[in-house]
Amino acid sequence: MCAKLATDAMNTFASSNAPAFIDGISERIRALKPYQPGKPIEEVKRELNITGEIIKLASNENPLGPSPAALTALTDVLSGLALYPDGGCHDLRAAVAAKLGVTGDQVIFGNGSDEVIHLLGLVFLQPGDTVVIGDPTFVLYEATAVLNGAEAVKVPLTPDLVHDTSAMADAFSERTRLVFIANPHNPTGTLITRAAVDTLLARLPTRALLVLDEAYGEYVDAPDYPHALDYVRAGVPVVGLRTFSKIYGLAGLRVGYGIAAPEVIRVLNQPRSPFNVNLAAQAAATAALGDAAFLDRSRRANQEGMRMLEAGFTRLQLPYVPSHANFLLVDVGRPSRAVFDGLLRRGIIVRTGEVLKHTTRQRLTVGTANQNAKFLSVLEDVLSRTPPPPNALP
Repeated sequence: MCAKLATDAMNTFASSNAPAFIDGISERIRALKPYQPGKPIEEVKRELNITGEIIKLASNENPLGPSPAALTALTDVLSGLALYPDGGCHDLRAAVAAKLGVTGDQVIFGNGSDEVIHLLGLVFLQPGDTVVIGDPTFVLYEATAVLNGAEAVKVPLTPDLVHDTSAMADAFSERTRLVFIANPHNPTGTLITRAAVDTLLARLPTRALLVLDEAYGEYVDAPDYPHALDYVRAGVPVVGLRTFSKIYGLAGLRVGYGIAAPEVIRVLNQPRSPFNVNLAAQAAATAALGDAAFLDRSRRANQEGMRMLEAGFTRLQLPYVPSHANFLLVDVGRPSRAVFDGLLRRGIIVRTGEVLKHTTRQRLTVGTANQNAKFLSVLEDVLSRTPPPPNALP
């Protein structure tokens, strides 16, 4: 519903019948492309009149749900909902700082890590600056550039759908202020190595910051993974982003954080809204952070689910991109919209590749064993009813 309202608003901007109070709205606002989330379960039930189970594999949420410790913490704070939350996130800040081995003034919290991306743009970007990003990538990187009058310099991924760090470095100039890299990358799940990041940093302009978005970092099991925290500790101009929305299972509470040098955190806090992280989110995130057993279980479930889906795609002869996150990008060999619609009518929500500039690919979250099995079964049936184009490669 929210995405539809945003799209309708953009259409109003473009309409010759727009009301007078729309006149004078900044072109930067008009140029923004609203984020298109995965379809909510209730919306699919309403639209298609489905009364049975809906499996949502569209938004990379944890299929195991929230940490049990987080649920207990939520119950404990319900009686305090009439009070404003701690604007400084004291308990959560102390927990994160202790876990990461940093000081509290090196951490900033947001209404999801999305808000920290927004704050980075507000603080560091001015008209005429450039932001270097991959193409395709998470839409909010470009949005923060557009919103602040900067130019988003889009660098195509390699043929293997990995960030082309050499080409990104070639795109640097004296105007470059921010460089965003999602690692693992969204929407492809691919990874860049420490060597690639080191090479990029060696060419980073003096005025620029490298932002390593590690929303899926807890899922990575690779010895050469370049942790943003290591660079922050070394005093390198890097900002790391993390979220409680993915492996911690708290997407509905919207809480994430950034880690950086104290000087960076200080200026990011200048435009931050007071009480931007609500009471429930702070309590649940603090508890979830200490639930190591739940994180281990989530990692194991994701690894097992990934293997199950990869085996299914291999059996169906569908090429997929090896992923280090909790989702997969698979080529279904047919227009993705047709396959998306076929799955949707059967109660399975994925992400169409059209939004991701991949016309025959789908992105799907790794679900539970039962969800993955049902998805593969339904996908096989949908593919049998949706023949590939005559000129498609075998």
